[in-house]
Amino acid sequence: MATTLQGVELRGAVHLDQMQPQFAAISAVRSDGYFPVAGESSFWLEVRPGIVVNRLLDIALKTCDVRPGVLSTERHFGTLEVHGPDQGQVLAAGRAILGALGRSFEDQLRPEVMIDEVISKITDHHAMLLNRTRTGMLVLGDDTLYTLEVTPAVHVTLAANEAEKAAPVRVVGYGAEGAVGRLRLAGSDAEIDAAVAAVRRALKSIGTAPTGVR
Repeated sequence: MATTLQGVELRGAVHLDQMQPQFAAISAVRSDGYFPVAGESSFWLEVRPGIVVNRLLDIALKTCDVRPGVLSTERHFGTLEVHGPDQGQVLAAGRAILGALGRSFEDQLRPEVMIDEVISKITDHHAMLLNRTRTGMLVLGDDTLYTLEVTPAVHVTLAANEAEKAAPVRVVGYGAEGAVGRLRLAGSDAEIDAAVAAVRRALKSIGTAPTGVR
C-alpha cells in the first residue's frame, strides 16, 4: 500500500544556511546518521503523525545530494534532518519534502515561546547540576544563563544557530525533538544579551521562505 501524505500536519520546516561550529558539534553528538560539520547547510522538519518522516526522508535522499543526520519518531511527532555542503541541494531537498506534503515554508506553525529567560551570575552548584546533563559546552559559576523553551520543538535549531552567529556564547545544549524544544546558552551579560536578541529575531522570521539560494 502506498503511503499517503494527505492530512499530515506540517509543524516546522527550518533551513540553516550555515551551521556554526558548536551547533554542528552538538548535532553530530546527537546524530542518528551522517555527522554534520561546521559550514554545512541543514534542513529540519517536524510533522505529525511522526512515522511519516520515513517516507519524507526517502523522497529527499532519492532526489537530492544530501546526507541524513536525524530520523526520529516519538509519541506524537516525527523529526528529520538532512545536510550537506551545497546549500542549493539542501534547500531543494527541503522543497521536495514540502512539495510532497503540498505545503510551503509559510504553512508551518509559528513558534510559541513558553520560556525566554536570562539568569545573571548563576552559582557554582547550579552550574554543576546543569553540566551533568549538558550536551554541549560547560557552564561555569558566575556565568549568565539563558534558557528557551519553544513549540514546535524544531524551531529551536534556528534559535541556537543564530545565537552562535551573533555572539561568542557557549551553547550548553539544545533539544529539538518532542513536545517542546529547549536551548541553554552561557556567557557574559553582554554576550547573552546579543545572543538573545538574535534568538528573538530568528523566531520572528520563521514562516517566511529562505532567501538567497533558490
